[in-house]
Amino acid sequence: MITRRDFISRASAAFAAGMVAPALIKDSDILAKAIGAGRKSKSVSVNDKINVGLIGCRSMGWGDLACFMTHPDVDCVALCDIDRNVLESRAGDMEKMRGSRPALYGDYRKLLDRKDIDAVVIGTPDHWHCLQMTDACAAGKDVYVEKPVANSIAECDAMVAAARRYGRVVQAGQQQRSGAIWHKMKKYIDSGKLGRISRVNVWANFNYAAILNPVPDTPVPEGVDFEMWLGPAPERTFNPKRFHGSWRMFWDYGGGLVTDWGVHLLDMALWGMNVKGMPKRVFATGGNFTYPDNYAETFDTLSVIYEFEDFLIQWSNVSIESGPYGKCYGLEFKGTNGTLVANREGWEVIPEQQRIEAETCQPDNLDRENHVSNFLDCMRRRDADTACTIENGSFCAKYAHIGNVSARVGEPLTYDDARKTFHDRRADRLITPEYRKPWKFPKF
Repeated sequence: MITRRDFISRASAAFAAGMVAPALIKDSDILAKAIGAGRKSKSVSVNDKINVGLIGCRSMGWGDLACFMTHPDVDCVALCDIDRNVLESRAGDMEKMRGSRPALYGDYRKLLDRKDIDAVVIGTPDHWHCLQMTDACAAGKDVYVEKPVANSIAECDAMVAAARRYGRVVQAGQQQRSGAIWHKMKKYIDSGKLGRISRVNVWANFNYAAILNPVPDTPVPEGVDFEMWLGPAPERTFNPKRFHGSWRMFWDYGGGLVTDWGVHLLDMALWGMNVKGMPKRVFATGGNFTYPDNYAETFDTLSVIYEFEDFLIQWSNVSIESGPYGKCYGLEFKGTNGTLVANREGWEVIPEQQRIEAETCQPDNLDRENHVSNFLDCMRRRDADTACTIENGSFCAKYAHIGNVSARVGEPLTYDDARKTFHDRRADRLITPEYRKPWKFPKF
């Protein structure tokens, strides 16, 4: 293992060379492992430590950090959140894990100013990922950023550019890339046993896509810096239905189910089919059809078809928790010899007219822990080729976004990734968000 002094030296040299989570996981197995690792960490020399800071402490960020804390050679030295109530609660949890209280911040830029932080975990709402990630890269930090990596196509490109310019190691939080069952699935598909695959169906049906029983705007809760929560997004009054847990159903902060579950599942579809570029065309339609009184801006019902030369990938979501094969989410690779059906609970092959044998594969449920371990190993080696690079995170997020864009403008579209245009004025307006002052869109 490299010493901390060696690690910082290599990081500095690289710098000069120039994203449905449980609300709380206090009682999770991961947290229990983290507490155990914290007790063991006393025997690890301080010179061997990798110091991390967490930006966005409530949900996925905290779940990711708990995985980091299962490693005795990792310390969390700082937490940042705009909700003081969440911040204090998480600081108490961290004190139980490691016996010491991390520094607390309400402004992520102050956390990034710390010279002793080697990496940051970004678990904030999607509209914040780009600025925080690019600022972290500029500050010489490696980054673990939750999916989708960004809330727009242009932000995806900016994040790739930042990682390359500053020579940072970045892991996108698409943890299925580190899951054994998914690698076995990929190997099976590549074997050709399924025959010619003409269609991949991808779906995620969850009722949190519908926000019912709207409430009036309210004063900002005590302890919440709502101005900082909005950040580069347009100014807006506070409403609890647009805040913790439900923000992703509003365009300024998220993209609905297709950017939440979609980046995970579309990633597996694109990987399985060896897709490296944008589709020939995308056809999409959507609306709040399941619940017409849905308060959400994003779609509780959405269908997207991605057209390629000799096959289709289709995404669909509805806000009713049921789906094909009794699964509310999953993938279906339709081949001439059989169909492979997969989700995080495992995969199975259903033969077509006994042309191949039935097969099954069960998960080991270590995807996220393996994903964090891979990131830490890449940090030590100064290897940017993480299990899910920022390039791949950007690629999958773009697929989700172009589906939303097509549905929002009501037209079939072709996205030219080289020229950064749909060749459609209405669609092109949705490529780059307009940042609210004083925040500035990062350019490289």
